[in-house]
Amino acid sequence: VQLAESGGGVVRPGGSLRLSCAASGFTFSSTVMSWVRQAPGKGSEQISIIGPDGGSTWYSRSVMGRFTISRDNAKSTLYLQMNDLNPDDTALYHCVRGGNAASRDSWGQGTQVFVSS
Repeated sequence: VQLAESGGGVVRPGGSLRLSCAASGFTFSSTVMSWVRQAPGKGSEQISIIGPDGGSTWYSRSVMGRFTISRDNAKSTLYLQMNDLNPDDTALYHCVRGGNAASRDSWGQGTQVFVSS
């Protein structure tokens, strides 16, 4: 299993970023996927989940209405569109195979997002 995130960077409050995760080594199109972030000095926070066909999604309260998870099964790629970013969104963002804690079994290295004026 390989998960490779990209798209992080430095952005001002109110700005947007789009994260991508290229997946390989497993049947992506039949796998629930998640985004999990780790902020400095804090534990991990699962922020979004998407079903295998993209028809079902879930968001944490902290990102609901601002972030959108999606996937392209033909490209084995997971996305996270992040809008209206604020400093609390500063974190290392990981692409994760699986949904709930019991099923999450593979993590990418992460891509860093830094929101600052």
